[in-house]
Amino acid sequence: MSTIYLVVPRPRNSKDIALRYDGVVRWLVDGYNVIRCSPELGSRERESLEAGRRALCGLLSRAARARGDQFTVVFDGAAGGSSAGLAGVRVIFSSARESADRVLARMAAQGGAVVSSDREVRRAATRAGAIAVTAHEFLARLETLPRGVAPGAREAGDDADRDEPEHRAGGPKKGNPRRLGKKARAAARALGRLGPSPR
Repeated sequence: MSTIYLVVPRPRNSKDIALRYDGVVRWLVDGYNVIRCSPELGSRERESLEAGRRALCGLLSRAARARGDQFTVVFDGAAGGSSAGLAGVRVIFSSARESADRVLARMAAQGGAVVSSDREVRRAATRAGAIAVTAHEFLARLETLPRGVAPGAREAGDDADRDEPEHRAGGPKKGNPRRLGKKARAAARALGRLGPSPR
């Protein structure tokens, strides 16, 4: 009996990861970290942990309906490694043996955009080949979402997915020296799906 191994090529850069989802971004959200970065969500969490989780999932559900993206929220071990589903939002609770940060790092290897203000989580996501976004940037974009947006609608100026120019081997670099790096541009493209940049 012979064994057949399937080799799946890993994406080489953040742009490949974003494009892997055919225009749909897979968001991996560090639940309690994002809740504690928002005054509104934080006040709901002070009522109860469940109220804070519901408020965050409601916000993400609205974004899922508006943009058609996939949202997965990971919380630390409340329900012993279980997962639940809401409208457009998948909720995962880490087990007692594994923190939510480790679950996010493991899931980041499959691609997507990881949302956390925890520096170590963002580093692990970047090492795994995912796009890393801070909770503050993410929340600022979610606040710009209009209330009554049709599913899949995109903003008029949302053309951040342009091809990048090729660099010539040898000689001085051409182009704008103020241009963002590849990781920052990939994060900006992912955030651009949620709405315009807040002024």
